[in-house]
Amino acid sequence: MKPVGPIPADFTAIGGELALGGRTVSALVEEVEGTPLFVYVSDVILARMGGLRAAMPERLKIHYAMKANPFRPVIAFLNELADGFDVASEGELLRAISVGVDPSKISFAGPGKRDQELVLALLHGVTINLESANEARRALARAETMGVTPRLAIRVNPDFEMRGSGMKMGGGAKPFGVDQAQVPDLAREVIAAGAEWRGLHIYTGSQALDADSVIETQANVLALAARISDEIGVRLPHLNMGGGFGIPYFDKDRPLDIGRVGEALKQRFADLPPALQDTEFAIELGRYLVGEAGVYLTTIVDRKVSHGVTYLITDGGMHHQLAASGNFGTVVRRNYPAAIATRFGEEAEEEVNIVGCLCTPLDRLSDQAMMPRADVGDIVVMFCAGAYGASASPASFLGQGPAFEMLV
Repeated sequence: MKPVGPIPADFTAIGGELALGGRTVSALVEEVEGTPLFVYVSDVILARMGGLRAAMPERLKIHYAMKANPFRPVIAFLNELADGFDVASEGELLRAISVGVDPSKISFAGPGKRDQELVLALLHGVTINLESANEARRALARAETMGVTPRLAIRVNPDFEMRGSGMKMGGGAKPFGVDQAQVPDLAREVIAAGAEWRGLHIYTGSQALDADSVIETQANVLALAARISDEIGVRLPHLNMGGGFGIPYFDKDRPLDIGRVGEALKQRFADLPPALQDTEFAIELGRYLVGEAGVYLTTIVDRKVSHGVTYLITDGGMHHQLAASGNFGTVVRRNYPAAIATRFGEEAEEEVNIVGCLCTPLDRLSDQAMMPRADVGDIVVMFCAGAYGASASPASFLGQGPAFEMLV
């Protein structure tokens, strides 16, 4: 037997079925006429944002990193809650604008921005987080040709990284950002060229659950930003401190102590160096805001026993939930939180392997997991599916196509 990850506390049952937004999974599946289906629960997002606001310093802005979940209704919902949006492609930028996000609230990061992406960002007045000196000069040249004043910040590749993060995006050689030693000269060049200086973006890692690590990283980010600002010779207008707040996916994972993180940051903000006294601060979060708000529903289409092992075969799989299959950034595969949604809360009585419908042994959703007895027609739920699910999985693999999505 292998344990499954912890089911988020936000979910309850109605008549023995998992309920989402006050409705049973069966009712939601019937509405879209089948599975696979991603459901994102707005009340969970609202509660997560509320808890974050209460814990963090009032001065801190909260941005949504769209790469976590670019579903239009989710973006539109968060447009009423978040202070800003961080995008990483032309497609994300256009999608944000299409649902009414104010372009002045958008920042655009990511290495390898094409000229057409720079032009689009300049046209809409989006802040461009520059990833290299070459990109800075291309943006300045395009802005001059267009007759616009570019809004430019510099993404910094710091010498430090976030301890314990799932994906490290700072420290040492990286494709992301400008090495910290090179930032002051580039910033002075950008300012001298007449750009609107929008400050620094310092992102060091993701999926951190250890409060001490987050607190240490935020302290390092603030110290580095102050030092760079002093070297540039102007006060810093804006500092995107990155994010990296994680959620529990696996057995023995514990939630990030957001209260401790917020209290430490309040103390830092109460004693800022002169270069940061007037700075606007922001964190960018994706997974932390929407990850636990989403579930993936897939129906059992076959039940079989092979060499004594029971398999529940579903109409979904890794083409929608690549991360749950263990093929998206994990070294050792472990079970995500999962349950039989149509028998939610029943006692587990059998060990099963839950697999998808793809013709590959990689298509695994749960290995040797204890579940209630389930049959053809029952619905499996994979939790923590609100981030890096539908848009981060190979939906076209084997011609399967995308899953339904809905916000409730």
